[in-house]
Amino acid sequence: MYRVLTGPDDAAFCRRVSEALERGYRLHEGPSVTFDGERVIVAQAVVWPGAGDDGSG
Repeated sequence: MYRVLTGPDDAAFCRRVSEALERGYRLHEGPSVTFDGERVIVAQAVVWPGAGDDGSG
């Protein structure tokens, strides 16, 4: 399973990523960062172990 978490670069976003890791997900690559004109927005992909990193899971 592959998930992409997105949101403002704040403590709540960091908590969501940490919670996914605690549930057993792994980070997939590094985060993506953009600016929406008001705030920094981040995206972090996570994968479930065994789902494969090739996009087929």
